[in-house]
Amino acid sequence: MRNFPLAARLLLALSPLAFTTALAAQDAAPTAAEAAPAAESPAPAPVWPFEASDLPVDPGYVFGQLPNGMRYVIRQNATPAGTALVRMRIASGALEETDSERGLSHFLEHMAFNGSKGVPEGEMVKLLEREGLAFGADTNASTSFDEITYLLNLPRNDEALLGTALMLMRETASELTISEEAVARERGVILAERRDRSGFQLRNYEDNVAFLAPQARYGRRLPIGTAEVLENATAAQIRALYERTYRPANTVLVVVGDYPVAVVEAAIRARFADWVPAGPAPVQPDAGPIDVELKAKTDIYLDPALSESVTISRLAPWREEPDTRANRRQDALRSIGYAIVNRRLARLARGADAPFRGASYGTGDIFEAARITSLTVSSVDGEWKKGVLAATREVNQALTYGFTRAELDEQLANIRTSLENGVKAADTRGNAVFAGAALALVSDERVPTTPDWALAEFENLAPAITPEAVWQAMREDAAPFAEPLIRFEGRAAPEGGEAGLQAAFDEGLALAIAAPVDNGPLAFGYSDFGAAGAVVSDTVEPRLGFRQIRFANGVKLTLRKTDVRKDRIAFALAVDGGELMNTRENPLAVYLANALPSGGLGKHSQDELASVLAGRSVTFGLGSDTDAFTASATTTPRDLALQLQVLAATLTDPGYRPEGVERFRKNIDNFFNTLDSTPDRALGAVTGAILSDNDPRFSLQPREAFFALDFVQLRAAMADRLTKGAIEIALVGDLDEDAAIAAVAATLGALPAREAAFNPRSENRSRSFTPSRSEHRITHKGEPDQALLQWWWPTTDDSDLAETLRLDLLSRIVRLELTDRLREKLGQAYGPSAGSQPSHHYPGYGNFIISASVAADKTAATQEAVATLIADLRAGPLDPDLIERARKPFLEEHGNVLKDLGGWLALAARAQSEPQRYERFLAVPEVTAAITPEDIHRMALKYLAPEAAVRFVVVPEAAAAP
Repeated sequence: MRNFPLAARLLLALSPLAFTTALAAQDAAPTAAEAAPAAESPAPAPVWPFEASDLPVDPGYVFGQLPNGMRYVIRQNATPAGTALVRMRIASGALEETDSERGLSHFLEHMAFNGSKGVPEGEMVKLLEREGLAFGADTNASTSFDEITYLLNLPRNDEALLGTALMLMRETASELTISEEAVARERGVILAERRDRSGFQLRNYEDNVAFLAPQARYGRRLPIGTAEVLENATAAQIRALYERTYRPANTVLVVVGDYPVAVVEAAIRARFADWVPAGPAPVQPDAGPIDVELKAKTDIYLDPALSESVTISRLAPWREEPDTRANRRQDALRSIGYAIVNRRLARLARGADAPFRGASYGTGDIFEAARITSLTVSSVDGEWKKGVLAATREVNQALTYGFTRAELDEQLANIRTSLENGVKAADTRGNAVFAGAALALVSDERVPTTPDWALAEFENLAPAITPEAVWQAMREDAAPFAEPLIRFEGRAAPEGGEAGLQAAFDEGLALAIAAPVDNGPLAFGYSDFGAAGAVVSDTVEPRLGFRQIRFANGVKLTLRKTDVRKDRIAFALAVDGGELMNTRENPLAVYLANALPSGGLGKHSQDELASVLAGRSVTFGLGSDTDAFTASATTTPRDLALQLQVLAATLTDPGYRPEGVERFRKNIDNFFNTLDSTPDRALGAVTGAILSDNDPRFSLQPREAFFALDFVQLRAAMADRLTKGAIEIALVGDLDEDAAIAAVAATLGALPAREAAFNPRSENRSRSFTPSRSEHRITHKGEPDQALLQWWWPTTDDSDLAETLRLDLLSRIVRLELTDRLREKLGQAYGPSAGSQPSHHYPGYGNFIISASVAADKTAATQEAVATLIADLRAGPLDPDLIERARKPFLEEHGNVLKDLGGWLALAARAQSEPQRYERFLAVPEVTAAITPEDIHRMALKYLAPEAAVRFVVVPEAAAAP
């Protein structure tokens, strides 16, 4: 079995989703006769991993193989309706490269968009844009260590578009031209991407690999490659890699969406059957070697941008574990064990006087070269020892004494609920779910099974999931921590150096431990909010079918039943308040609102709520928007009533526990210490103040101001909003309308009378754009070759729909032109961007922004190119084809908005306060279609005057000039 790389493996092992295919008991061993059949011709190698597994593959998939060796997976699916996904995976990546090819797999991926025998250079993306696919969002590709994947998201399900998608995949598979001229033009883009990805995080990763696996191949095969190879790569080199790896036997095509299987299968065969095999698939290279006996070593890595963290690890041999029922059973047991340990660590992080900001423990694979068990502890600068002591003690206690029944029951409740929810929502799983499972089959040899089977297997296994079984499975899986590898990263060396790190670990192991106490289950303490509220108004919006209800206490409820997602209900709560409560005199008045959930409820801490709500599809949280305090998530019909009780309790009895403030303060220093670590962060720290002429509401306040915040101050600022402020809630999805109304009536509708409307706070809705339109040079302490350029123009608010859409279309056009000019023609920027941001809350305020990350020595050339672009936009009407390539993806996106809950919820949220939402939404296609080249020209003349922009140039400190 091809196991998950380390990061993905740990995520899988520690997530409840890992148990969606829980396992049955291990099969009995074969008898001697069964184990030694008579000699015969060897059976052919399986085409698909499930052929060698006892797991029942999901019958909804259709698997096939062409005579040339190319495999394909098809799944008909209608969520979202009328759309499809096409994926083509080449089973070779950076590991396949020789020393002289490092980075060429990724270079080759780029060349797929730069000309083939059937599609001239520069035309592939344009062709797709005319079909409604946006570059980046719908048309993309990625290169990893062991695969290259090409992605097309089809916004329609007409056969012609499927034919176009398969034609482009076929061109990519074997017909790329890879001309020397095209390679030379793309080289700058590749180097720009490499430059943008460089930084303290990449250096930290490289040091970590050098510490754990200094001889491993994967450490010398980063997909982005080396500058030396990229700068000198030739078309012949790239073509040689292309011919060696892009072969039918090395390729899998996946198509999932709203097409009949027969149509897709016939189209695949017609397009790919003539792809002539050039030989077998390359042998998968070894990612190692890794010395699994490595131990008792310490590494200290320092960088001013790194927050403090200590990782304690031990390596172990990799295990071949095919995807079978028995192996899934064992994986489920040990994964529950790791989850319980991490639940304990989370409890420490959430508690008073928390010893660390966060900690995690788990075991995963490093490719097929080794396994690694790690304990990682993230701490406030200078508190690493406190964190190591507490985390080491917690893990040692778990390994020594195991787990309680209550801890196990909490995990089992979460797993069971996840599986039951999966069964009930199975018929409206999205295309991405099925495509991801198909790719996991070929990349990780993980067999896709059905939700029904997964739930049944879990229930079969459940009686055998005991605290003892889980404990033993985790102990057997985890590498022992004797003489561990200890790695420190941070800004300043730990006290005592390497010896101090080892001593702290030893001290943690020596701390007193005891068997955990089983405290039993907890019950949610809020169910009675008074007499159910009476409905005083109940109307239906005729065009989109939203039901609008008002209760006697003033609470407004908007409902929309839809079956786009079975067994799911999305909600959005808004309570009057938000950031408009911040004033020039008190610009951080409600800043801590986002930290309020960390303070729990009056009857339950945040950590207790995690146990109380175990096994329920319920979210506890509250955040701050511009004009409201908000909460939004997804629940199920079974848990809607409890979710509404949690929302009501959040408003009526917030806990304001001091540990919430503690956790907030633990992140302040790290935030300020990294403000100049990258160009983006350096610019973000000053943009608000410069653009607003130092209006305190939009300017970063000093560090001391954040440390001065507490829940006493927050309660004074927002408590009356939680008890009196206007409330509007939206519910959309697979709901019973009468039951939903009754649940709201018993909770939010039962509260004391609320204000009838959201407070306009007109005095705080003024926001100005600085009249000083000059250039600002800002420095950063990141990579010496990185620079960032931005242009900001003032525009207007979003009250005029036509003007908003014209500005949005202009920004999409500018994005296309930036990509063509800065990326493709000049090779100066990897991902230049443009955007229009009309304000919804500040009258007359809005921005139009252009941004480009470039080399530090190319700022002048980039500025000149952007100035030329602006001049061209203002010189006269644009090419209609350019406008259509910007318009079509937007219209396709808008046409698909109501095919998922997110679109319905966006319309329903605040719909009674802002009834114009419906009219605006319905008018978008017609208004957008009516925009002419002359309209875009007028927008450029009106808003994009060169002298009207505020310009930012962010350069490295070393390159800063007076």
